[in-house]
Amino acid sequence: MSFVKEFKEFAVKGNVIDLAVGVIIGGAFGKIVTSLVNDLIMPPISLLIGDKGFINFYVPLSAKVREFVASNPTASLEDARKIGPVFAWGNFATEVINFLILAMIIFLMVKAINKMKRKQEEAPAPAPAPTQEQVLLTEIRDLLKNK
Repeated sequence: MSFVKEFKEFAVKGNVIDLAVGVIIGGAFGKIVTSLVNDLIMPPISLLIGDKGFINFYVPLSAKVREFVASNPTASLEDARKIGPVFAWGNFATEVINFLILAMIIFLMVKAINKMKRKQEEAPAPAPAPTQEQVLLTEIRDLLKNK
């Protein structure tokens, strides 16, 4: 089998296409969750803990960054990273929240799918249609009963 033919056979299998669709939808869904966290959840938290923005909480790890932050107290994480190393705990916390929300939503989706599958498995299979032989035997039985 040639390489191209083998690759074509692999690429058009249902599992590969399903995987591709899942990755594309997952990427889009990840962006939605990121927006949810960054645009709706973190701003109120940032208001409670300061105007700097939760994602911009960090600890400078070098003297150069500490001097920069001392002269620019509202410096963003990106600005501080340009100067030197930082311990970006606010950004990390934001990513953890993103992950937890995404994991919870995926868990709920899988749970719902499993519940639907269980209902399908529990539903009794419809009785098979009687064969001609069974119909004939039923008619003979009914005729004999009526005599």
